[in-house]
Amino acid sequence: MKIKDSVILITGGAKNLGLEMALYLHKQGAIVLVVDYDAKAVAQLPPEIKAYVLDITDSNKVQLLIKNLFEEHGSIQVLINNAGLIHSEPMINIMNVDNMAHSYQSFRHCLTANLDTAFIMSSAVVAQMVMKRTKGLIINMSSISAEGNEGQVAYSAAKAAINAMTLSLAKELGRFGIRCNAVAPGFIETESTYKALNPSIIKHIQDNTPLRRLGQAVEVAQAVTSLIENDFMNGVILPVNGGLTL
Repeated sequence: MKIKDSVILITGGAKNLGLEMALYLHKQGAIVLVVDYDAKAVAQLPPEIKAYVLDITDSNKVQLLIKNLFEEHGSIQVLINNAGLIHSEPMINIMNVDNMAHSYQSFRHCLTANLDTAFIMSSAVVAQMVMKRTKGLIINMSSISAEGNEGQVAYSAAKAAINAMTLSLAKELGRFGIRCNAVAPGFIETESTYKALNPSIIKHIQDNTPLRRLGQAVEVAQAVTSLIENDFMNGVILPVNGGLTL
C-alpha cells in the first residue's frame, strides 16, 4: 500500500508516540486523521492534521464517527490503534500493609484503555471496510511488556491480549483483503515512559539493551511505515526494542 494519499486514522494521536506517527506519516503524504480524548492536545495539532475529540471507550459514538469518516473520505485505508496508557503496579505491595493487593479498578482501567479501545475501533472500521468492500490495514500498538514485565501485570496482560487479537484478526480478515499487524516497541523516549519508570529502572534498561539506549519515537513510526507499505505482511508482531529481548 502506498502511504501517499492514503487515509490513516490514529487513535491517541495528539501527543507522545501517536503524535510522532501522525507527523511522520503526514510528511510521507498521507491524509492523517487523529482521534484523542485530550482536547487541549488536539487544539495544538497543526491544521493539516484533522482531529476529533472523542472518548473511544464509547462504542456508539465510535461507530457514528467511523461511519461519518467513511462517508467523507470514501474509505479509511489504515487504522492505527495507538490509544492507551502505561500502568505500573505490583501484584503485591509489601510496603503497604493495609492495602497490599493490586487494585482491581486500576487493572480494569488499564485493560479498557489499551485493549477495549482497540477492539471498539477495529470493530467499527472493519465493519465499514467489509460493507464497502475496501481493502485495508489495522496496526495495533503492542509492547515489549506483552512478554510479561515485572510490576506491570495489568499492562502486560493488556498488551499480550493485543498480540492475540492481532493474530486472530489477521487470520479472519485476510479473506476480505484486510491485514492486521502489530508493532511491539521496547522502551521509547516519550513523556509517558519517563512518567511510568523511575531513572534507576531506565538506566537498567539502557544498560541491558545491546544498543545501550532507549528508542526514538520516529523509529517506531518507521516500523509502522514498513507494515503499511508491504502488502504481504499480515499477522506480524514487529519488535522495535534495540535487541532488548535477545
